[in-house]
Amino acid sequence: MKQQKEVSLDRDLGLWSALSLVIGTIIGAGVFVRQSAVLDDAGSTTMGLLAWLAGGILTITAGLTIAEIASQMPETGGLYVYMEKIYGRIWGFLSGWMQIVIYGPAMIASLGAYLAILLSDFFGFPSKYNALIAIGTIILVGILNLFSNRYGATFAIITTLCKLVPVAALIIFGLFFGKQGALGQSISEVHQSAGNFGVAILATLFAFDGWILIANLGGEIKNPRKLLPQAITFGILAVLVIYMLVSYGVYRAIPAEKIHSMGTGAIPFIATTAFGNVGGKILSIGIIISIVGCMNGKIMTFPRIMYAMAKRNQLPFSKTLSYLHPKSHTPIFSTIAELIIVAIMIVFSNADRLSELCIFTVYCFYVMAFVGVFLLRKRNPNQHRVFSTPLFPLTPIVAIGGSLFVIVSEIMSDLPGVLTSFIFVAVGVPVFYYETKKHGIVEPKNEDAPIDEDDDSVNENRVKSNG
Repeated sequence: MKQQKEVSLDRDLGLWSALSLVIGTIIGAGVFVRQSAVLDDAGSTTMGLLAWLAGGILTITAGLTIAEIASQMPETGGLYVYMEKIYGRIWGFLSGWMQIVIYGPAMIASLGAYLAILLSDFFGFPSKYNALIAIGTIILVGILNLFSNRYGATFAIITTLCKLVPVAALIIFGLFFGKQGALGQSISEVHQSAGNFGVAILATLFAFDGWILIANLGGEIKNPRKLLPQAITFGILAVLVIYMLVSYGVYRAIPAEKIHSMGTGAIPFIATTAFGNVGGKILSIGIIISIVGCMNGKIMTFPRIMYAMAKRNQLPFSKTLSYLHPKSHTPIFSTIAELIIVAIMIVFSNADRLSELCIFTVYCFYVMAFVGVFLLRKRNPNQHRVFSTPLFPLTPIVAIGGSLFVIVSEIMSDLPGVLTSFIFVAVGVPVFYYETKKHGIVEPKNEDAPIDEDDDSVNENRVKSNG
């Protein structure tokens, strides 16, 4: 494997690629299928819009907080690397373990399952083939990501642009041709949790989830100390604007009672009403493209976590999982391993249920990462920061408070599920200590590609060191 030592990840991803991955990874099925759930929990269209706004603001504060950490730690691995450097190896390992064994595969499996339902309805396939369709589409997207990251990034740009077409059509129709009042509508028959604004915000956070995954590609982004914070910040802002306009357009297009009764079929109903059967088909195609693009972003990013952990000999079969293909410079075996876990979940598990349970665990680690901003500033008060969290300390405090709200809400609503999540994470503890005892503490060579010489922060630090 002498040749392997010379292989490194390519820094081929520019700002537009990174932005497309952020937007493409966030916008999947959530904004299309969660409208009814948010409205049911909020109780009115006014509170529904405020819930989407609050969820977006919480996500933006989280993104701005993580962006400061990302600018200081631009390596491949994202949250896994941040947790390790702030809290130590065991916490870094557990955050990575949670993402590669539970959270990532469950999210990809959920997207695949929902995509299979849409494809079956679109082409008239029997539902008994949904699992095969889901696995087949995931394999196809996975194969794309076995090649150079340029192809996956290009695919992300294309799918992001395509998914914005039906979104724009929905917004335009609702704004200019909708006859309902977007504000003030209420619904009479709602879920038991109706009027619970906090639960409505929680529902929107599922649609905003995925923004942090771009940090997993820190070792493949040009000038990551600048572009990574920009991609996270502007990407989340763009998604917030899109979600607010879509929700406003939906409330304008059909009555709130209709949204409630239609459930996940509300937006296809709007398309059929506005443009006929052809319009409904077109929107279905748009949603399919949206899910595929979101799936591509997740399949592109989660294996990088497994790769980063394998570089440190923290996983079984680390030598294989840390292998980079000499031509494509991609972690092909980590990608294949991740897809195998996804396929198992699709066949034997309820992926949607697993995804909901993992959100709780993810936000536990999010809180620790947000607190890490304060710890890093205290440890390194004079360190040059290319990006500083705006309105510090208010911004990270809001992020911490919002995340704690999610955690407490989940504990109160699903204690057995919370305990299940803890068990899944706890399994990683013996794995960590076994691999550490077997290989020792390994300081990996930095196989991330060198940062661009035009990186102003690098040049500035060099001037200081030479001075």
